[in-house]
Amino acid sequence: MAVNTPVQLSVLAKSDIEFHLHSQTNLSTHQQQGPLVIKRGSGIYVIDENGKQYIEGMSGLWCAGLGFSNARLVDAATRQMQVLPYYHTFNHRVPDIVAQLAERIGRLVPIPNPKIFFACSGSEANDSMVKLAWAYHKARGNPGKRAFIAHNKGYHGSTVMGASLCGLPVMHAAFGLTCDGIHHVECPHFYRFGLENETEEQFKDRLLNQLERRIENIGADSIAAFISEPILGAGGVIVPPAGYFEGVQALLRKHDILFLSDEIICGFGRTGQWFGHQTLGFAPDMMSTAKSLSSAYLPISCVTVAGHVYEAVERQSGELAGFGHGFTYSGHPVAAAVALETLTIYEEMNLPQRTRRLGKFLHDQLEPLAQHSLVGEIRGIGLIAGIELVIDKKSRTSFPANVAIGAQVELATRKRGLIVRNMGDSIALCPPFIIEEEDIIELVSRLTRALDEVAQANGL
Repeated sequence: MAVNTPVQLSVLAKSDIEFHLHSQTNLSTHQQQGPLVIKRGSGIYVIDENGKQYIEGMSGLWCAGLGFSNARLVDAATRQMQVLPYYHTFNHRVPDIVAQLAERIGRLVPIPNPKIFFACSGSEANDSMVKLAWAYHKARGNPGKRAFIAHNKGYHGSTVMGASLCGLPVMHAAFGLTCDGIHHVECPHFYRFGLENETEEQFKDRLLNQLERRIENIGADSIAAFISEPILGAGGVIVPPAGYFEGVQALLRKHDILFLSDEIICGFGRTGQWFGHQTLGFAPDMMSTAKSLSSAYLPISCVTVAGHVYEAVERQSGELAGFGHGFTYSGHPVAAAVALETLTIYEEMNLPQRTRRLGKFLHDQLEPLAQHSLVGEIRGIGLIAGIELVIDKKSRTSFPANVAIGAQVELATRKRGLIVRNMGDSIALCPPFIIEEEDIIELVSRLTRALDEVAQANGL
C-alpha cells in the first residue's frame, strides 16, 4: 500500500522543502511530502500550523519529559540569561550554576566517586566517552586498547564516531562508515533473533558465548570498551533478556574492558529507576546522559566518569600539562540552570516511583493489543514501549519493506491526533512524564483505531 502524501502544502512547508536539510529524514520523500509544521506546545500536546492538536506520544525525540509548556523551566532560563548568559569551563573557570549542577548530578548517580563532564548533545557525550576510554587505557600503559564493541541495532549518535558505533546500516551507507576498530555483536532481542525451540535463557547464554569468542578473536588487549543502551531505543525499544548485562559485565571485567552505558534515552527516570543500568542490572564505568536532563528545553548532555577512570585521566593530564578535550558550550550556564530546575522538579515528582506506576498502567493498557492481527510483540519497561508489527503472528514474519507498514501506522495515528515513531516495523511510545492515566487511555485508544485502519487496508 502506498503511503499517502499531502495534496496541499502551506507557504511555510514549501519554504521548508526549498531551504531546510532535515535530520534523519528520507530527503527524496520529503521533497514531495513536506513537513508537519508544529507551531505550539502545551502539556503533553503539540499543535500544528492549522491548529490541530496531537498527543506527543514520543516526548518529541524521547526527551521532553515535562511536556511543552513548563513555566518553571522558562523562568529558570530567563533568570540565568539576565545574570550570566554565557561563560565557559576551560582553563579553571566555571559558571556558578554549572558547579551546582555537577554536584547535583554527582550526588544522584549510583557511580562511585563520580566526575561530571558536560557537552551539548548525546552524540558529543558518546564521543567524549570514546576519547576518555582511550585516555584511560593509555594512561595505564595500554595504548593499543583502541577497539569498541557495540550491538547491532544499537544507536549512539550521528557524529562520525557515534554513527560508527551505531548498529544501524542507514547510519553508515551514505558516508562510508564505520570507522576502523568498531565491532558489532548480535542484537539481544529474543523475539526477533531467538532460534527455533530456544528458550530465552539459552538465547542469553548463546549471545554471551558469542561475545566471549568475539573478544578472543579481536584480542582483549586491543579492546577499549563495550558500549550499549540499557534498552536499545532507536533499534526498536529492545529489552535484553534477564541476566544478559550481568553476564556481559563479568566478561568485560575479566578482560579489562570498560563498560559504557548510553543512557541518552533511559537516563533520569524513564525506566522506573533514575538510570537504566539500575533497572537492567549492571554497573558502568562511564555513562552518557542528555535528553531528559533538561527535559530538552535547552541542549545539554553529560558524561559521568567513575572515580577509577578519572584518576588515571587526571594523572595523565598532569604529565601532559592539560586535558585536551572540551567544547565551547560545555557547561553552558543557561542550559545548566534549566537542567538544575528540571532535576528539582523530578525529585519533587518522585519521578522513578511515578514512572513505575504509570509505566505499569501504560503496559496494562497496551496488553490487549497483543491479540491484534498486526502485532507480534509488545515490549518495554516504565514509560517506554515498543510494538513489533508482523504479517504473520505464528511465524513472526515481517512485512515486505516496500509495504512500509510502520509508516502506514504512523500516518494513521497522526490523522487521529497522536504522534508516535515508526522504526521500520516497530512503533515506539515514550510519552512525557507528566502524562496521566486518562491520557494514556486516550493514547492507546487512538493507537488501536490506527492499527485497525491499517489492518483493514492491508486485508488483515
